[in-house]
Amino acid sequence: MKIGIIGLPASGKTTLFNALTGGAARTGAYGGGQLHVGVAQVADPRVDALAAIFKPRKKTYATVDFADVPGLGTGEEGSAKRGADAIPPSLQGADALLLVARAFGDPGVPHPKGSVNPARDLAGVRLDLILRDMAVAERRLERLERSVALKKDPAEAAELAALKRVQASLDEGKPVSSAGLSEEEVHRLRGFGFLSAKPLLVAVNAGEEEIARTAAELGVAEEGAVVLCARLEEELAQLPEAEKADFLAGYGLERPARDRVVRASFALLGRICFLTVGEDEVRSWPIRRGDTALRAAGAIHSDLERGFIRAEVVSCEDFMRGGSMAAARDKGALRLEGKDYVVKDGDILNIRFNV
Repeated sequence: MKIGIIGLPASGKTTLFNALTGGAARTGAYGGGQLHVGVAQVADPRVDALAAIFKPRKKTYATVDFADVPGLGTGEEGSAKRGADAIPPSLQGADALLLVARAFGDPGVPHPKGSVNPARDLAGVRLDLILRDMAVAERRLERLERSVALKKDPAEAAELAALKRVQASLDEGKPVSSAGLSEEEVHRLRGFGFLSAKPLLVAVNAGEEEIARTAAELGVAEEGAVVLCARLEEELAQLPEAEKADFLAGYGLERPARDRVVRASFALLGRICFLTVGEDEVRSWPIRRGDTALRAAGAIHSDLERGFIRAEVVSCEDFMRGGSMAAARDKGALRLEGKDYVVKDGDILNIRFNV
């Protein structure tokens, strides 16, 4: 799962990147114009609880890849529709976008637009995404219309029809996600990497005195927006584990923003985690909500999917009540499921297979 972090200069997006990944990317004028990539672990108390029982050689959390992407402008057409680089390559493969909207005031960090207005900035970056997509769609349409007229290829004709619907949506100032594309059309156009087609999560970067306020109170009427203070979260990420609880409590926070952002990202993309346990490893595996036991087996290894026979399944909650597989089996909580079983969040799976 890959998420691109975007936002205006001086919004705090690189600071948030450091907080999420534990990185040390340079911020401010020293870090401008650079792509930063890193990995964040998905905090999962179930992994910790199961590791305390199985005492494995290692425990592995699910991870999320983050890319802090420079170069998105302010919604000005001239800066967005620039030809081949309209969509940054680092964002084309992203599953979702994390847009950092600045809500903090700091005379030492001037805002590029002269004043702090997160709703304005959010609208500007959204427009920038639309304009970049428009540049890509227009270039492809020019070539595709000529090709369809000459070759009469049905696949190209279907792509042309879908692209025209995309263009109509963009021309109205609406994102690609509003074009009403069918699943087949979405699949057909996925190679374009349209930015406004990607799910979007907003992080409102507030000052430390405002982190208890809601996004709406800070001027952002965006469902699911996460309010945080990136500077504080960056400090927190650098602290030893033993000091983090006291740091959070000092600011009235229950858990780091990293956990809230990652959880919100999982919800946005419809992801869940199942678990595998044993003496070698206790591990959390991310899959799509609605995936079957067969797909879960494939997430572990292609051999397990190819030779799938059955899956032993018990929910983590049921397992913890008894504390062992034997106790779960005695209570009827451990069961055998076939390849079409829909895996639930927190299921512990043991795949039986033969290759």
